[in-house]
Amino acid sequence: MLAKAVATECGTTFFNVSSSTLTSKYRGESEKLVRLLFEMARFYAPTTIFIDEIDSICGRRGTSDEHEASRRVKSELLIQMDGVGGALENDDPSKMVMVLAATNFPWDIDEALRRRLEKRIYIPLPTAIGRVELLKINLKEVELAPDVNLDIIAEKIEGYSGADITNVCRDASMMAMRRRIQGLSPEEIRALSKDELQMPVTMEEFTLTLKKISKSVSAADLEKYEAWMAEFGSV
Repeated sequence: MLAKAVATECGTTFFNVSSSTLTSKYRGESEKLVRLLFEMARFYAPTTIFIDEIDSICGRRGTSDEHEASRRVKSELLIQMDGVGGALENDDPSKMVMVLAATNFPWDIDEALRRRLEKRIYIPLPTAIGRVELLKINLKEVELAPDVNLDIIAEKIEGYSGADITNVCRDASMMAMRRRIQGLSPEEIRALSKDELQMPVTMEEFTLTLKKISKSVSAADLEKYEAWMAEFGSV
């Protein structure tokens, strides 16, 4: 989401890249794909290249389970990010290529890549205000009962990630539908109109949902991220 915001605000061409985009079963093809990506990015510059789950492409080199082909792809990525064999000296400096990457495992990234990614930003779990806004976004097309208080729900879901909040909203909205079709035969369910299934979600359903769905990020995980940021992060 940050990468899309950057591309929109800066008005740049946006390349959304995953590990599957840059991998091929043919020898030498993956390195060519990396080189082609950066050549295209320079052609359409100014450009933002966003690489999701960067740890799957550029994990630490020299580990016992590293494949030779994987090492070549990492080397090509590092070379292209450095601009070696890339933009010429007389090129317009405003035609820049920005590389953004995201990962949930920053400690697995190769040290050389970490140096090339100059800014390292930690996205913490949503605050109370952020949780309310996420609830509003997820529930904008859901009918809510008058007793639903988003501020109270936001307090109860402290420590939940954005994905966890989405799951809570989805499950709570489905509970209203389950209540409506309870005890009906498949034929009777099929005979129901769309309007009959649109039942408002109550506060009780949110309470029941929160008993089923727990947060996915532990305190130990948060400590690990904060320790990494203290050592390698940037403001």
